[in-house]
Amino acid sequence: MSKLRVHCFSMSVDGYSAAPNQDLENPAGAGGLPVFGWQFATYTHQQMHGSGSGETGLDDDLVRRGFDGIGAWIIGRNMFGPIRGPWVDDAWKGWWGENPSYHVPVFVLTQYPRAPIEMLGGTTFYFVTDGIHAALDRARRAAGELDVRLGGGVVTMRQYLRAGLVDEMHLVQSPVLLGSGERLFDGLNLLEVGYRVRERIASPNATHVFIDKTP
Repeated sequence: MSKLRVHCFSMSVDGYSAAPNQDLENPAGAGGLPVFGWQFATYTHQQMHGSGSGETGLDDDLVRRGFDGIGAWIIGRNMFGPIRGPWVDDAWKGWWGENPSYHVPVFVLTQYPRAPIEMLGGTTFYFVTDGIHAALDRARRAAGELDVRLGGGVVTMRQYLRAGLVDEMHLVQSPVLLGSGERLFDGLNLLEVGYRVRERIASPNATHVFIDKTP
């Protein structure tokens, strides 16, 4: 069976992965973007967003690794966009423009039905209203022999961790403080669910921690 993998999930030193008050101008909440500064600086990230610059090295290697062997994604409604409640129209198609960097099927958890959105480059967004297990089943079928990558946001990640469904997790602690926002581990006891720290690596820009599900 394919694995459910988490890559490049960033948090501040004080444990926040998103700041409050997400809107169109603040996709990571007001003041939240510095948490992802280590990733934005990498060559791989810059290439995906149309720039020829960016830093190579450990951080870049880990960003690139997060796309290797991935056949589908699962993300939450908040990661897809700031729209809340029923879909009033089809105008919003995500933060990423007409050619998102996924290039595989993406399953969006939501309470409100919506028709699939086919984008350029092989990305199609599918909206799943019947829960995390249904989304994982559909993503695995779409991925075939490849793995599924679990994206944010915090609430989506917490649901899959609480259910013990994540096989591998790459967390990144950025050297910034947010002061408030959403904490990934609130209400979670990862030891009870069966997770352990496998490895820790530091770069000049961040600290990378790798967590696995024990057999």
